[in-house]
Amino acid sequence: MKPGDARFLAGMLLVLALWACSERAAPQDAQPGGAPEATEEAWYAIYFTDPGAEFLEGGADEALAAAMDAARASVDVAVYELDLATIGEALIRAHQRGVKVRLATESDNMDEEAVQALKDAGIPVLGDRREGYMHNKFTVIDRYEVWTGSMNYTANDVYRNNNNLMRIRSVELAQDYTTEFEEMFVEDLFGARDHAANPYPSLTIHGTPVEVYFSPDDGVAAHILEQIGQAQESVCFLAYSYTSDAIGDAMLERAEVGVSVAGVFEKLQVKANTGDEYDRLRMAGLDVWLDATPRNMHDKVIVIDRETVITGSYNFTQRAETLNDENALIIHNAAIAALYQAECEKLLAQAKK
Repeated sequence: MKPGDARFLAGMLLVLALWACSERAAPQDAQPGGAPEATEEAWYAIYFTDPGAEFLEGGADEALAAAMDAARASVDVAVYELDLATIGEALIRAHQRGVKVRLATESDNMDEEAVQALKDAGIPVLGDRREGYMHNKFTVIDRYEVWTGSMNYTANDVYRNNNNLMRIRSVELAQDYTTEFEEMFVEDLFGARDHAANPYPSLTIHGTPVEVYFSPDDGVAAHILEQIGQAQESVCFLAYSYTSDAIGDAMLERAEVGVSVAGVFEKLQVKANTGDEYDRLRMAGLDVWLDATPRNMHDKVIVIDRETVITGSYNFTQRAETLNDENALIIHNAAIAALYQAECEKLLAQAKK
């Protein structure tokens, strides 16, 4: 090889190396082909499950699995139940390529085959081992990207039940969720306990004010009541379990001053819970209905004035407030609220048929 050829070859190798580094550093779009359509901006994506799929494919789990496949440093998962191979296999792939993977889950669900596969692969898994549920459903990827909502990582929740899943890219929000995760996973503190305050309980993401709360420590109900109390035009909600008298009172009070209050209750929970708020709100004349879906309407969503969204794992119950490990986001963004409002109105229309 001539000296000039050697210099040319070295230059080409340098260019290729720089190109490869830039490819690894580029932001990854967490939507695989075939995933449900998600309305997306640079910092968020929103998915609503569409029950009734003939095959267990093409769901929101594939978007989450793709994000896990793009992880470079860490994936922390706190989820009540995990039985989907798509998610389990993505976590194992991440572990095998050197990504730090950890799972915190509800001890009652530790025997799931997918969870056992993670343990067999050498991924550390911790159950809560207590009366209250580890009821969160969130993932933090590379301490930058947070996935949260009402969706467990199960075939039922993705392909048979109504749920929502949101992806948010924010270092500050990820720090909140990582702090909560490490209290459970590292300090072994589940349920009610003394803990450091969230680093960013209120933050702004690309101009959108966001509030972040974890129960049982942060008094989530009080923040929900504050938002409902500020409603001027409308409240639309989707409730898997809704037994909170205080939240019921707040909605009744807004209805009395002319605010439109409408919502959908999961019918099986209404039948199971003697303290459910459905009968009380219905008898007061509010536009509330039992869901018409064949399985579970598992959402936990409140949309206020088409401008504010409350979402997360937090059911509107005393158990969620005082016993379970839960998370809730309050997002003040009209574009995001419009998407949740449309889902609420869709399920409301189905219930009225």
